[in-house]
Amino acid sequence: MSTKQHQWKLQMAPWALLTVSMAWGLAFVIMKDAIQRQSVNNFLFTRFSLAVIVMVLIRPQVLKLMTRELVMRAGAAGLFLGSGYIFQTLGLARTGAAITGFITGLYIVLTPLFASIILRQRVSRFTWICIVIATIGLGLLSIQGWSVGLGELLTFISAILFALHIIALSKWSSGRDAYAMTVVQLAMCALIAGIASIPSGYSPPPDFGVWSVVVFTSVFATAIAFIVQTWSQAHMSATKVAVILTMEVVFAALFAIIFGGESLTIQSSIGGLIVVTAMYLIVMREEK
Repeated sequence: MSTKQHQWKLQMAPWALLTVSMAWGLAFVIMKDAIQRQSVNNFLFTRFSLAVIVMVLIRPQVLKLMTRELVMRAGAAGLFLGSGYIFQTLGLARTGAAITGFITGLYIVLTPLFASIILRQRVSRFTWICIVIATIGLGLLSIQGWSVGLGELLTFISAILFALHIIALSKWSSGRDAYAMTVVQLAMCALIAGIASIPSGYSPPPDFGVWSVVVFTSVFATAIAFIVQTWSQAHMSATKVAVILTMEVVFAALFAIIFGGESLTIQSSIGGLIVVTAMYLIVMREEK
């Protein structure tokens, strides 16, 4: 790869990752009604399974790239990701959506901690300042009240698992096929959601509306999004990834106002601006 191509990828990776945050923010809004008509585990199982099927049909030769090493690495990353979704869902059932969003967003703090311990990455003072700024913004954007209980604990576990997923991709995605890595990760997520669905049984989406949400989230918020994330993480640090992905909360709030008819408070506006500022600072300035 030429120096020019490498530099272009370094410049494009943050903005590509920002589109992932946008897709996830939109998915959060359109899923809200769908998961009231179908159990969350059933919804996730259908979503991830369909994403895997679509990806294999589009590029069947990806199956030839499934080396033992790639499957082991991507499977481990998928285990963190799928488990994170399950714990987040369990927490959401026991506490408010706003608190769930904030606590999940704490992976922005956990990621650099794990990166320094596991990956031996040095986290600069400037980066820590951006992390603190983003965390304050997340709090203003999400918190309307506070309580600590089982729901909050389960959600915090999901934040740990999402941080470990980011760390895993940073360690293992470089030099490996992003498409194949994504297929394996999503297959593991489908397996975990399927296992979680066993106690109450599986039922398919009940109507066209839910199916349409499943299809959208499978293709755009899952298959394409995780391909982009896996590719991006081969070209940027885990900490920078975590800060950019917090923009999901901002996009979710924005789309909730546009499509969901929700109102915008002064507190939420300030919080959103603070998160955007932190994201902009860390993307536009090279870490030292």
